[in-house]
Amino acid sequence: MGFWDKLNNFKDRIDQVESNIYTTQKDLMEVYEKNLQLEAEIKERTEELELANQRLVTVQHIWEMMNSSQPLANVLDSIVNSLQGELGYLFSCIVQKRVDNQGQYLELFAESKCPFSESVTQVLGKPLFETRLRWREDKDVDFHIENNKIYQSKDVLFSLDYVFPDLPRKTIEDLLKRTGMSSYILIPLRCNGKHFASLVVYSSRPSAQESELNFLRLFSKQIEMAITVANLFQTVKDQAVTDGLTGLHNRRYFEEEAQKEVLRAQRQNQKFTVIGLDLDHLKHINDNFGHSCGDIAIKTVADVLKRNARSIDITARMGGEEFNILLPGVDHVGGLVAAERIRKAIEEVEIDVLGHVTASIGVATFGEHSDNLNELLELTDQAMYSSKKNGRNRVTLANPEELESWQDIAIDSFIEILKNKKMPIDKSVSERMNKMLSKLSLDHDALYTVSDMLSALYNPNHREGSSKEKIVVANLLAKRFELSKEDTDKLRVAILLYDIGNMMLPKDILQKRSPLTEEEKQLIKTHPVIAAKEILSPISVVQDIIPIIEHHHENWDGSGYPANAAGQSIPLCSQMVLVIDAYFALVEPRPYRKAKSKEEAIQIIKDGIDTKWNAKIAEEFISIISDD
Repeated sequence: MGFWDKLNNFKDRIDQVESNIYTTQKDLMEVYEKNLQLEAEIKERTEELELANQRLVTVQHIWEMMNSSQPLANVLDSIVNSLQGELGYLFSCIVQKRVDNQGQYLELFAESKCPFSESVTQVLGKPLFETRLRWREDKDVDFHIENNKIYQSKDVLFSLDYVFPDLPRKTIEDLLKRTGMSSYILIPLRCNGKHFASLVVYSSRPSAQESELNFLRLFSKQIEMAITVANLFQTVKDQAVTDGLTGLHNRRYFEEEAQKEVLRAQRQNQKFTVIGLDLDHLKHINDNFGHSCGDIAIKTVADVLKRNARSIDITARMGGEEFNILLPGVDHVGGLVAAERIRKAIEEVEIDVLGHVTASIGVATFGEHSDNLNELLELTDQAMYSSKKNGRNRVTLANPEELESWQDIAIDSFIEILKNKKMPIDKSVSERMNKMLSKLSLDHDALYTVSDMLSALYNPNHREGSSKEKIVVANLLAKRFELSKEDTDKLRVAILLYDIGNMMLPKDILQKRSPLTEEEKQLIKTHPVIAAKEILSPISVVQDIIPIIEHHHENWDGSGYPANAAGQSIPLCSQMVLVIDAYFALVEPRPYRKAKSKEEAIQIIKDGIDTKWNAKIAEEFISIISDD
């Protein structure tokens, strides 16, 4: 091969190498570009997954809030803060359109905590939720709300400039520049098929992608469900502390708030006054005009109390025709003025068919008449009794010196019972009870607790707290029949002691699951006599209460025991104890049966009218229990 041939051959080989290098380089570039593209896609998908995860976290957070019993305002505050913190919005809020005598306006229902809201609050000099926001008529916005569609806009400056008329435009411009707000999105919220409010989110992005809008649509549905659930919780909560007939607070709420007020009064060295009010002649109204007219009279009194109460006062129906009003920061002078104003207002109302009704009122002040809440309420009750005793339709101020404590009688009785060597009470239990009965630390609850403990010794199914419930019902029943203070006190003590004779009976009979034999039944029937003669007769302070206890199992038709007494020959208080005992025994389980429901127990009481119990007592009792 010649020189030129070799040279050409070498050149061809070089060209082939160059071609191979070029091809390889091209392949490598393609691989590199594909890797770059793949990395970009991975990054994009990762960001999408992170955003999706954030959205799932937010939705999960809402579900957790929905399954809580928190107030609606707390739920919504948590929601808007989740939007900002987890989804990157600059500011989130929920607004409602309101109307008052000045026209339409926007009210902030919930807001996220962020630099924007803090800056606006600082400039306005008050929180955003206290600011009246101006409503802007906008056909486009109204159309979207009416049709439940999401609305987007980049005109953030114009929107905020209109909503905050008190903020200088320059201030708003500075805020937007500092925060980087570029657009806002309005999402209508519905509750029970109607527009409830609007969720508004402010973003640094000039527009939202369809995926974001889709999420916000889904998110709004979760908010709507959260609102529905929170409203349901609030409704249930309100029902639990609200009297169904009058719309006032109930006894439970009053007692809880009164305890809080005691702590506040002690902390701030401040007085408060309790007004106790009892509608006069309700029994006469019910007997002559029917219970529907009695309900109208009760609601009339409640309406008067609502009109005359301050926003900070606690007004409650305690049961039946009895009402209490707690006036924070008011001494006895102010309490008397308020009570007299209420008395006059009730007297002046004219009711169809009934004409005019009146009320007897008692007034007692914490820090003046007593520093013990239970004693204060007792003094209020005592003053109310005095108003009734002295002619009704009047106001009486409490007098601690006149307070005759039925609790002292009950305490002395329990102490003597615990000393009785025949009683099957464990020494450690007896010592604990005696400690609780110490007059140095006594309150009503300690007395009720001792009563419950004694009952549990012979009745393991006894429900803790029922002694107090029985006393409450007994008080209301006594008022329905206008018992004197002395007879009411006897009834109260009898309620705590009437079953004490059971402690001396064999436990295997009391807790027997199978039917009792005739012999066992006769032994059970001796417990009122045992209570009267073996346990209570040596105790001097209860001698006038023993007849009530001895006859508390006598039936109206004479079929009861131990004396087969009938009708009016049975002491009135014994008749009351009988129906109270029957109801509370029915709603407790027994070894031989399950507990009855409230409705079942009431029906059994109805079925026994004119045989087991006096019709009038049973009807009034059923009315009281039904109101509870």
